[in-house]
Amino acid sequence: MVLEATMIVVDNSESSRNGDYVPSRWEAQADAVNLIFSAKTQSNPESSVGLMSMGGKGPEVLVTLTTDFGKVLDGLHRTKIRGSTHLATGIQIAGLALKHRQNKSQRQRIIVFTCSPIDEDEKSLVKLAKKMKKNNVSIDFIVFGDLEPENTHKLEVFNENVKGAEGSHLAIIPPGPSLLSDHIITTPILSEDGVGPRGGENGGDSGADAGGGGFEFGVDPSADPELALALRMSMEEEKARQEKETAKENANKESNLEGIPEEGGEAQPLLNESGEASGSSHEPTAKPDEEKEKKKDGDDGDKMDTA
Repeated sequence: MVLEATMIVVDNSESSRNGDYVPSRWEAQADAVNLIFSAKTQSNPESSVGLMSMGGKGPEVLVTLTTDFGKVLDGLHRTKIRGSTHLATGIQIAGLALKHRQNKSQRQRIIVFTCSPIDEDEKSLVKLAKKMKKNNVSIDFIVFGDLEPENTHKLEVFNENVKGAEGSHLAIIPPGPSLLSDHIITTPILSEDGVGPRGGENGGDSGADAGGGGFEFGVDPSADPELALALRMSMEEEKARQEKETAKENANKESNLEGIPEEGGEAQPLLNESGEASGSSHEPTAKPDEEKEKKKDGDDGDKMDTA
């Protein structure tokens, strides 16, 4: 699996208070962060994930790159909803955090959640996209909430300019009764980690249209996303468990065959001392010499005294 260092940028602006996504825009992001962290770290145990916010007075790095989900949860709980977003600045700071990663063999990726209007102009975003591409940083956008044509157009242009060999994706997710994380499973953002369909790297696809043929385990994530995720994330665990059980059963069979006693309790020789089969009679067989003596005594007792 891909070895990556991923910075997740969440939108904690005032727009994230809205409840058009279940249960709210902010809570939906927190649930999706859980999904992304699990997918990245289970895909490759050496992959690391960081967290930062781009709302309020300015972007803030909440958690540096880590494999401890407890730190990410703590960062989410400490985040306050306030102010407006600073998209360009947030992406630049996330790029600096990735640049100082400890494991330089990790690929660099930024996943940005945005649910509020974008103040940056198209020209500055194109310039930033080319800079990120030059630094080999892949950027995925999860767009929800304010889906105005102006916003989506800016992000589509950014996505076209930042695309590289490692792929950058744009997922536009409209409001609905399903969880935000359920839609993310069906997008190419997590397909590289084995979660969801193995679709191509298509930018600008919505969560509902990003699915395709070739579903893993034969399960359509759009029909049953929870089942698809559970199957994928427990695949390695299940394989290890089955191998362990098979080895244990084989060991038990061998020990049972060795411990089966023979009939009659203790082992007996096939032939006894007189050359006859052992165990054929419960009474001990008389020896030939004893039989002759008994016969001789009987003959003496039958004779008459003629003296």
